[in-house]
Amino acid sequence: MKELAEIQQYFDGDRFATEAAGAVIEAADDGFARCSMEIKPVHRNARGAVMGGAIFTLADFAFAVASNCAGTGVVTLNSQISYLGTAKGSRLIAEAKRVKQGRSTGYYTVSVTDELGNHVAEVTGTGFVVQPK
Repeated sequence: MKELAEIQQYFDGDRFATEAAGAVIEAADDGFARCSMEIKPVHRNARGAVMGGAIFTLADFAFAVASNCAGTGVVTLNSQISYLGTAKGSRLIAEAKRVKQGRSTGYYTVSVTDELGNHVAEVTGTGFVVQPK
């Protein structure tokens, strides 16, 4: 398994998530990732809540890290998000976990909360292995 610093360096290439949105990898292992993002004014919609696209970007990034950090090339086939509530804190946290891995597809769940523990969204995703180990 790669070291966290090596994984972070690799995923710096996801420039929209890391540079534009500010997503950070906190922990990663094969089939698991925890990523976070400080909520900034640019992440808010006209009503002042965190924009759905910002929440999804963080969840999608966590999915990408969990499914690719061990060196397997995985792309998203399908993703579904359910928005559960508004973030009350100043930081979003997404935890992605692999539920099942087959030869060519894997199923993941991503839970998004704020640092206060408020549930913000749940995401499910199916990934397709384009580059086997």
